[in-house]
Amino acid sequence: MFKELLHNIRERLYIFNYLGSLLVITGLFMLLPLIPIFIYNEEQSLTTFILPSLFCLASGLLMQLYFPLRKPSVRGAMVITALGWILVGILGGIPFMIGLHKGFIDSFFESVSGFTTTGITVFEHLDSMPRCILFWRSFTQWLGGIGILSFFMAVSFRGGSIAAALFSAEGHKVTISRPAPGIFHTLLILWGIYGLFSMASFVLFLVGGMTPFDAITHAFTCISTGGFSTHDASLAFWEQKGIGTPWFIEFSAIAIMMAGGANFLIHYKVLQGNVKSIFTDFEMKWYWSFTLIAVALIMLDHICAFSKVEPLDAEDLFKIFRISLFQVSSLITSTGYLTVDINAPFFPVLSKQILLSLMIIGGCIGSTAGGIKVMRAGILFRLFSLELKRLVRPRRAVLPLVISGKVVEADEIHRVAALVWGWLVLVMFGAFITAFFSNLGPWQALSGMASAVGNMGPFYFSVHKMAGLSPVIKLTYTFGMLAGRLEILPLAVLAAIMFRRL
Repeated sequence: MFKELLHNIRERLYIFNYLGSLLVITGLFMLLPLIPIFIYNEEQSLTTFILPSLFCLASGLLMQLYFPLRKPSVRGAMVITALGWILVGILGGIPFMIGLHKGFIDSFFESVSGFTTTGITVFEHLDSMPRCILFWRSFTQWLGGIGILSFFMAVSFRGGSIAAALFSAEGHKVTISRPAPGIFHTLLILWGIYGLFSMASFVLFLVGGMTPFDAITHAFTCISTGGFSTHDASLAFWEQKGIGTPWFIEFSAIAIMMAGGANFLIHYKVLQGNVKSIFTDFEMKWYWSFTLIAVALIMLDHICAFSKVEPLDAEDLFKIFRISLFQVSSLITSTGYLTVDINAPFFPVLSKQILLSLMIIGGCIGSTAGGIKVMRAGILFRLFSLELKRLVRPRRAVLPLVISGKVVEADEIHRVAALVWGWLVLVMFGAFITAFFSNLGPWQALSGMASAVGNMGPFYFSVHKMAGLSPVIKLTYTFGMLAGRLEILPLAVLAAIMFRRL
C-alpha cells in the first residue's frame, strides 16, 4: 500500500512544475497594481503587492527547477486546471489580507469571485478603498475572463498537445470549434478579440464621463462579464451623482456585456465578414430570443404592477425599457452590474423569477459568461420536442437531434444532460447548506448558490448579509464558483483522486 502510494506521488510530481509556472505568471501580474500606487500616491500599499509577488516568483521558480516536466494525461491536465485555479484564488487573496486586513476566508472568497468572473462580493465601502486594491480586484476578473490558464500556457511555452489538453480541461464546451487549427493560433485570436473589446469599452466609458481609473477598471470587468465595480452603487453611481452621461455609459455596457456573453467564435466570423452569423447561428438565435422575451416580460410585469398607481408617459416607458434591458443583459451574460437592485420594488415577483431563470441559463458556449449556457438550454429544448414527436411518429422513425446542420451524437447528449444535472445538484446542495447555516429564506438561499455556481454576482439579499454569512456558506459558495467556472469535471476528477477512486 505504501509503495503504491509513493509511486503515485512520484508519477504526479510533474504537476508541481506546471503550478510553478503559474506562480511565476501570477507573481508578475501582481506587480501591475504598482502603477496606481505611484499615480495616486499610495506608497503605504507597496508591501501589499510586493511581498506576495516576490513569494510567488521565488516559490514558482524553485518548483520549476526541482520538479520534473512531462506531458500530462487528460486526467493530469484536469488536476492541473483544478489545482491551478484554487492556488491562484488563494494567492490572489493575499493583497486583501495585507492591504485591507481581511480574514483568509473573505480574501479567498473575493479572489475566487474575481478570477472566476463571478462578481459576488463580501467587501463593503468600495468607494473608500485604496485604488491599487480596486485595480487588482478588477484585474483579476479581466484575467479570469479569458482564462488565467491560457496565459499560463502561452507564457510557459509548453507544447501544442499539452496546451490543448489544458485548454480542453479548463472548460468543457459542447460543439465548440476553434477559429484556427493550432491551439496557440486559437489563443492569439481569442486574446486579440478580447483586447479589442477591452479597449473599445475603455474608450466608450471615457466618452460617457468616467474617470480614466474607473474606465479602465470597468473595462476589465465588462468584457470579462465579471461585474466588479469600484463603487458600492455599481453602475448606478453615475446616475446618482449626476456625473457624465449615465444613459450612454449604460448602453455602452450593454453592448460590451452582450459581446462578452456571446461565443467568441461568432466575433471571429464577423471579423471575417460573416456578419449574418450573429443572427443565423443556432445558439445566437436562442441568445437573442431569451434576451428580448425577458425584457418584454419584465417591462409588461412592471407596467401592470405600477400603471394603476400613477400614469406612465413616454419618458417613464423609456426608463422602464432602459432598466429592464440593462438588467436582463447583465444577468444573461452573468456580468452582474446593477443600475437598480434586483431586490428593489421595481422588479415585481414575476420579474424576479425571470431574472433568476436568466441566472441559471447564462451566456453562450465559448464566451466569458457563466450559467449552464444557452447552447445546452437550446439542446435540451430541442431534445424535449423530439421526444414529443417520437410519441406520435411510427416506432421505426429516425429522429436525430440536429444542431446547425450537424447530428449531435448520443455521447454528447449524455454529457450535456450530466453537466446540467450536476449544475442543478450543486445549486440545490448549496441552497440547503445556506438555509441550514443562516436565517435566509428559501428564495434567498437558492439565489445565493445559483449566483455562485452560475458565476453571476447578484442575489436576493444584501451585500451586508453576504459579508456576515457563516464561513461554511462562504466556502461552499467558493467551491460553487470554481465548479461553475470549470464546468464541474476538473474539480470532480480532483476530488475522485483525493478519495482514491481514480
